[in-house]
Amino acid sequence: MPEHDGTPPSRQVVTPTRVVAGLCLIAPFVAMLWVGSYAKIEPTLIGIPFFYWYQMLWVLISTVLTMIAYKLVQRENRVRKGGAAK
Repeated sequence: MPEHDGTPPSRQVVTPTRVVAGLCLIAPFVAMLWVGSYAKIEPTLIGIPFFYWYQMLWVLISTVLTMIAYKLVQRENRVRKGGAAK
């Protein structure tokens, strides 16, 4: 059993910011696992079937959502430690 030095253990707290960050990270998985929503050819975009361009679009959307989640958590950690939020 580990010994405590008198300081309270740091705990991860679920905050609204972290929930939003989590949703940003989960959204691409849900979109890609729901294959029935995009398993079709029409509408085409520049001759590319929907099935392909939809998935490629989610690569870009996933990048943006991951960046947003990172920035949200980074800002929350900075505020929690007493720094200024930018």
